[in-house]
Amino acid sequence: MNTETHQIKVSGLVVDVVRKDIKNLHLAVYPPAGRVRVAAPLRVSDEAVRLAVITRLPWIKRQQAKFSGQERQSAREYVTGESHYYQGQRYRLNVIYQDGPARVAIRNNRTIDLFVRKGSDTAQRKQVFLAWYRQQIKALIPPLIEQWEAIIGVKVAEWSVKQMKTKWGTCNIKARRIWLNLKLTKKPVQCLEYVIVHEMLHLLERLHNDQFTELMDKFMPQWRLHRAELNRAPLCHETWAY
Repeated sequence: MNTETHQIKVSGLVVDVVRKDIKNLHLAVYPPAGRVRVAAPLRVSDEAVRLAVITRLPWIKRQQAKFSGQERQSAREYVTGESHYYQGQRYRLNVIYQDGPARVAIRNNRTIDLFVRKGSDTAQRKQVFLAWYRQQIKALIPPLIEQWEAIIGVKVAEWSVKQMKTKWGTCNIKARRIWLNLKLTKKPVQCLEYVIVHEMLHLLERLHNDQFTELMDKFMPQWRLHRAELNRAPLCHETWAY
Protein backbone atom coordinates (compact mmCIF):
# COMPACT_ATOMS: atom_id res chain seq x y z
CA MET A 1 0.00 0.00 0.00
CA ASN A 2 1.50 3.31 -1.05
CA THR A 3 0.88 5.60 1.96
CA GLU A 4 2.85 7.99 4.17
CA THR A 5 1.78 9.25 7.58
CA HIS A 6 3.24 12.07 9.67
CA GLN A 7 2.22 15.16 11.66
CA ILE A 8 2.56 18.89 11.08
CA LYS A 9 1.65 21.91 13.22
CA VAL A 10 -0.62 24.61 11.85
CA SER A 11 -1.59 27.64 13.97
CA GLY A 12 -1.16 25.64 17.16
CA LEU A 13 -3.01 22.59 15.84
CA VAL A 14 -1.40 19.18 15.49
CA VAL A 15 -2.55 17.79 12.15
CA ASP A 16 -2.24 14.13 11.11
CA VAL A 17 -1.28 13.99 7.43
CA VAL A 18 -1.85 10.76 5.53
CA ARG A 19 -0.68 10.67 1.91
CA LYS A 20 -2.49 8.16 -0.28
CA ASP A 21 -3.06 7.30 -3.89
CA ILE A 22 -6.11 9.56 -4.16
CA LYS A 23 -7.06 12.46 -6.40
CA ASN A 24 -8.34 15.06 -3.94
CA LEU A 25 -7.39 16.37 -0.50
CA HIS A 26 -9.80 15.52 2.34
CA LEU A 27 -9.83 17.34 5.70
CA ALA A 28 -11.79 16.04 8.67
CA VAL A 29 -12.22 16.62 12.40
CA TYR A 30 -13.03 13.61 14.55
CA PRO A 31 -14.75 13.18 17.91
CA PRO A 32 -14.36 13.05 20.79
CA ALA A 33 -11.19 15.17 21.07
CA GLY A 34 -11.43 17.10 17.80
CA ARG A 35 -8.45 15.43 16.14
CA VAL A 36 -7.61 16.98 12.76
CA ARG A 37 -6.68 14.66 9.91
CA VAL A 38 -5.85 15.40 6.29
CA ALA A 39 -5.80 12.70 3.62
CA ALA A 40 -3.76 14.12 0.77
CA PRO A 41 -2.66 12.91 -2.68
CA LEU A 42 0.91 11.67 -2.83
CA ARG A 43 2.02 14.64 -4.92
CA VAL A 44 0.69 17.33 -2.52
CA SER A 45 3.33 19.09 -0.40
CA ASP A 46 3.14 19.91 3.31
CA GLU A 47 2.86 23.59 2.43
CA ALA A 48 -0.23 22.91 0.35
CA VAL A 49 -1.70 20.88 3.23
CA ARG A 50 -0.88 23.71 5.66
CA LEU A 51 -2.63 26.22 3.42
CA ALA A 52 -5.70 24.00 3.17
CA VAL A 53 -5.87 23.75 6.97
CA ILE A 54 -5.45 27.51 7.42
CA THR A 55 -8.29 28.26 5.01
CA ARG A 56 -10.57 25.90 6.97
CA LEU A 57 -9.54 27.05 10.48
CA PRO A 58 -12.91 28.67 11.36
CA TRP A 59 -14.76 25.48 10.40
CA ILE A 60 -12.24 23.33 12.30
CA LYS A 61 -12.69 25.43 15.44
CA ARG A 62 -16.48 25.16 15.18
CA GLN A 63 -16.27 21.37 14.90
CA GLN A 64 -13.92 21.10 17.87
CA ALA A 65 -16.18 23.32 19.95
CA LYS A 66 -19.16 21.15 19.06
CA PHE A 67 -17.36 17.97 20.12
CA SER A 68 -16.12 19.49 23.38
CA GLY A 69 -19.71 20.29 24.33
CA GLN A 70 -21.07 16.83 23.62
CA GLU A 71 -22.09 14.39 26.30
CA ARG A 72 -19.56 11.65 27.01
CA GLN A 73 -20.24 8.47 28.87
CA SER A 74 -18.15 8.08 32.01
CA ALA A 75 -16.59 4.81 33.13
CA ARG A 76 -19.25 2.27 34.05
CA GLU A 77 -19.38 0.56 37.46
CA TYR A 78 -22.28 -1.78 36.59
CA VAL A 79 -24.47 -0.73 39.50
CA THR A 80 -28.21 -0.10 39.71
CA GLY A 81 -29.25 3.19 38.17
CA GLU A 82 -26.51 3.44 35.55
CA SER A 83 -27.34 4.08 31.91
CA HIS A 84 -26.26 1.44 29.39
CA TYR A 85 -26.87 1.33 25.65
CA TYR A 86 -28.07 -1.59 23.56
CA GLN A 87 -28.81 -1.35 19.81
CA GLY A 88 -29.00 2.43 20.00
CA GLN A 89 -31.40 2.60 22.93
CA ARG A 90 -30.61 3.81 26.42
CA TYR A 91 -31.52 1.49 29.32
CA ARG A 92 -31.40 1.77 33.09
CA LEU A 93 -29.37 -1.00 34.67
CA ASN A 94 -30.93 -2.95 37.55
CA VAL A 95 -28.52 -5.23 39.43
CA ILE A 96 -30.15 -8.24 41.11
CA TYR A 97 -28.10 -10.33 43.55
CA GLN A 98 -28.91 -14.02 43.66
CA ASP A 99 -27.31 -17.43 44.18
CA GLY A 100 -28.06 -18.72 40.69
CA PRO A 101 -26.06 -18.41 37.44
CA ALA A 102 -25.12 -14.91 36.31
CA ARG A 103 -27.12 -13.61 33.36
CA VAL A 104 -28.53 -10.50 31.68
CA ALA A 105 -32.12 -9.91 30.57
CA ILE A 106 -34.01 -7.01 29.00
CA ARG A 107 -37.16 -6.60 31.09
CA ASN A 108 -38.89 -3.85 29.13
CA ASN A 109 -38.05 -0.92 26.87
CA ARG A 110 -36.30 0.88 29.71
CA THR A 111 -34.57 -1.65 31.95
CA ILE A 112 -31.78 -4.23 31.68
CA ASP A 113 -31.55 -6.66 34.60
CA LEU A 114 -28.09 -7.93 35.55
CA PHE A 115 -28.26 -11.07 37.72
CA VAL A 116 -25.03 -11.74 39.67
CA ARG A 117 -23.93 -13.49 42.82
CA LYS A 118 -23.78 -11.64 46.11
CA GLY A 119 -20.44 -10.00 46.72
CA SER A 120 -19.51 -9.70 43.05
CA ASP A 121 -17.19 -6.78 42.30
CA THR A 122 -17.19 -4.31 39.42
CA ALA A 123 -14.88 -6.44 37.27
CA GLN A 124 -17.08 -9.52 37.68
CA ARG A 125 -20.28 -7.62 36.88
CA LYS A 126 -18.61 -6.08 33.84
CA GLN A 127 -17.48 -9.49 32.62
CA VAL A 128 -21.03 -10.85 32.77
CA PHE A 129 -22.43 -7.82 30.97
CA LEU A 130 -19.81 -7.85 28.19
CA ALA A 131 -20.29 -11.58 27.70
CA TRP A 132 -23.95 -10.85 27.07
CA TYR A 133 -23.03 -8.07 24.64
CA ARG A 134 -20.77 -10.48 22.79
CA GLN A 135 -23.48 -13.13 22.58
CA GLN A 136 -25.98 -10.64 21.17
CA ILE A 137 -23.73 -9.21 18.45
CA LYS A 138 -22.43 -12.62 17.40
CA ALA A 139 -25.99 -13.68 16.66
CA LEU A 140 -26.47 -10.67 14.34
CA ILE A 141 -23.27 -10.86 12.31
CA PRO A 142 -23.55 -14.13 10.30
CA PRO A 143 -26.82 -13.32 8.47
CA LEU A 144 -25.56 -9.82 7.64
CA ILE A 145 -22.31 -11.14 6.20
CA GLU A 146 -24.16 -13.81 4.23
CA GLN A 147 -26.59 -11.24 2.85
CA TRP A 148 -23.85 -8.85 1.74
CA GLU A 149 -21.60 -11.56 0.32
CA ALA A 150 -24.34 -12.24 -2.22
CA ILE A 151 -24.85 -8.54 -2.96
CA ILE A 152 -21.20 -7.48 -3.21
CA GLY A 153 -19.84 -10.70 -4.67
CA VAL A 154 -17.04 -11.32 -2.17
CA LYS A 155 -16.41 -14.04 0.40
CA VAL A 156 -15.39 -13.46 4.03
CA ALA A 157 -13.19 -16.32 5.20
CA GLU A 158 -13.37 -15.47 8.89
CA TRP A 159 -14.80 -12.89 11.27
CA SER A 160 -14.50 -12.18 14.97
CA VAL A 161 -15.50 -9.69 17.65
CA LYS A 162 -13.06 -7.94 19.96
CA GLN A 163 -12.75 -4.81 22.05
CA MET A 164 -10.99 -2.02 20.17
CA LYS A 165 -10.18 1.44 21.49
CA THR A 166 -10.07 3.49 18.29
CA LYS A 167 -11.69 1.55 15.44
CA TRP A 168 -15.13 0.15 14.78
CA GLY A 169 -13.72 -2.53 12.49
CA THR A 170 -10.68 -3.75 10.59
CA CYS A 171 -10.06 -6.02 7.61
CA ASN A 172 -7.11 -8.30 6.92
CA ILE A 173 -7.36 -8.35 3.15
CA LYS A 174 -4.90 -11.18 2.57
CA ALA A 175 -6.63 -13.49 5.05
CA ARG A 176 -10.09 -12.14 4.14
CA ARG A 177 -10.71 -11.74 7.86
CA ILE A 178 -12.94 -9.07 9.45
CA TRP A 179 -12.74 -7.88 13.05
CA LEU A 180 -15.68 -5.98 14.55
CA ASN A 181 -15.72 -3.85 17.69
CA LEU A 182 -17.75 -5.28 20.58
CA LYS A 183 -19.06 -1.77 21.30
CA LEU A 184 -21.09 -1.93 18.10
CA THR A 185 -23.60 -3.83 20.26
CA LYS A 186 -24.49 -0.45 21.73
CA LYS A 187 -25.26 1.07 18.35
CA PRO A 188 -28.31 0.58 16.09
CA VAL A 189 -28.11 -2.56 13.94
CA GLN A 190 -27.84 -0.35 10.83
CA CYS A 191 -24.48 0.86 12.15
CA LEU A 192 -23.22 -2.69 12.55
CA GLU A 193 -24.36 -3.43 9.02
CA TYR A 194 -22.55 -0.34 7.73
CA VAL A 195 -19.28 -1.38 9.36
CA ILE A 196 -19.59 -4.89 7.93
CA VAL A 197 -20.20 -3.54 4.43
CA HIS A 198 -17.34 -1.08 4.77
CA GLU A 199 -14.89 -3.80 5.76
CA MET A 200 -16.15 -6.20 3.10
CA LEU A 201 -15.65 -3.57 0.40
CA HIS A 202 -11.97 -3.44 1.34
CA LEU A 203 -11.80 -6.86 -0.29
CA LEU A 204 -12.49 -5.00 -3.55
CA GLU A 205 -10.52 -1.82 -2.81
CA ARG A 206 -7.99 -1.70 0.00
CA LEU A 207 -7.57 2.10 0.08
CA HIS A 208 -9.95 4.81 1.28
CA ASN A 209 -9.77 6.48 -2.11
CA ASP A 210 -12.32 7.81 -4.59
CA GLN A 211 -12.98 4.32 -5.94
CA PHE A 212 -13.80 3.10 -2.43
CA THR A 213 -16.25 5.96 -1.94
CA GLU A 214 -17.90 5.09 -5.25
CA LEU A 215 -18.31 1.50 -4.07
CA MET A 216 -19.91 2.66 -0.82
CA ASP A 217 -22.27 4.91 -2.76
CA LYS A 218 -23.17 2.04 -5.07
CA PHE A 219 -23.88 -0.64 -2.47
CA MET A 220 -25.06 1.48 0.48
CA PRO A 221 -26.24 4.94 -0.64
CA GLN A 222 -27.21 5.92 2.93
CA TRP A 223 -23.79 5.09 4.40
CA ARG A 224 -23.06 8.68 5.42
CA LEU A 225 -26.09 8.69 7.70
CA HIS A 226 -24.84 5.53 9.40
CA ARG A 227 -21.37 7.05 9.78
CA ALA A 228 -22.90 10.10 11.45
CA GLU A 229 -24.73 7.84 13.90
CA LEU A 230 -21.46 6.03 14.71
CA ASN A 231 -19.82 9.35 15.52
CA ARG A 232 -22.71 10.58 17.63
CA ALA A 233 -21.89 11.12 21.30
CA PRO A 234 -21.66 9.67 23.85
CA LEU A 235 -20.65 6.46 22.06
CA CYS A 236 -18.15 7.62 19.46
CA HIS A 237 -14.62 6.68 18.48
CA GLU A 238 -11.88 9.01 17.45
CA THR A 239 -10.31 7.57 14.34
CA TRP A 240 -13.14 6.58 12.02
CA ALA A 241 -12.84 8.68 8.90
CA TYR A 242 -15.42 6.80 6.85
